[in-house]
Amino acid sequence: MLRMLTLAGSLAFGAVLALPSQHSGRLVKVYGDLATADRVAIVVPGADTTVATFEASTKRPGGAARALLAEAAKVGHGERLAVVAWLGYDAPPTWSLGAITDTAAVEGAKALRRTVTELHARTSAPIALLCHSYGSVVCAKAGPDLPVADMALFGSPGIDTPSDRMLSNPTPADSAPSNATLPNATPSGPPLLNPTPTLLDRTLLNPAPSDPTPSATRVWAGVGGSDWIRFVPKVKLGPLGFGADALSPGYGARVFEVGPGGHSDYFAPGTPSLRNLTLIALGRPGDVVAATPA
Repeated sequence: MLRMLTLAGSLAFGAVLALPSQHSGRLVKVYGDLATADRVAIVVPGADTTVATFEASTKRPGGAARALLAEAAKVGHGERLAVVAWLGYDAPPTWSLGAITDTAAVEGAKALRRTVTELHARTSAPIALLCHSYGSVVCAKAGPDLPVADMALFGSPGIDTPSDRMLSNPTPADSAPSNATLPNATPSGPPLLNPTPTLLDRTLLNPAPSDPTPSATRVWAGVGGSDWIRFVPKVKLGPLGFGADALSPGYGARVFEVGPGGHSDYFAPGTPSLRNLTLIALGRPGDVVAATPA
């Protein structure tokens, strides 16, 4: 799927990476410049996300990406951030059987792994996954051995039993090595529309070198004070439900301050959640504010 990112470093802010052959319910956009980015964040949205609502507000991936860049300009130390707003899977409707089973997440995880692999082939910047709601299920399923520096799970309905890899090193070094590749990942799809030749040449003639597989990913978790997902049972009964609470001590995630917001407020300007997610994206774990114990 992410051959559409082959030339992404050449695209201007907000350039569309959707393809004519792509399913109408899928869309990937890059905000910022992958070619010069010091850090890359991928926003993985949850249920009820569609192409039609992709840019609607900060409740949607396009608006969330813009909010992250705006916040990075405020709290950053000169880091150059690029954000990939990723609707690379068929997000289920909230009020559907699909939203309480992992079928869509399993397929989404495969697509997300391909995305991360191809990004590492185009940039040496460390990658952070910012995973909201059902998107956290997608990220967790993609997570084992995924070469990302950080994974933030927020507004999560529950997570399958985490891998030993995720819990083996909850406090790795601030920057994970980049450009690791995943086995048997095959890019697919036609080239991007309207490439910029000069930057295309730079991307293809100067590919990023391969590095060793990174150390364990920093895993983060958070939930808003008014988020209704708090009341969803974190259990798995046969095909229904998703298992453990990402905020539980046994999961091993770093729990960050979110504030009093609701389920769709994590990227709202002026919120602790947006600030902390931006700091996670920028690779500054020491500046992220931890949640106050209840």
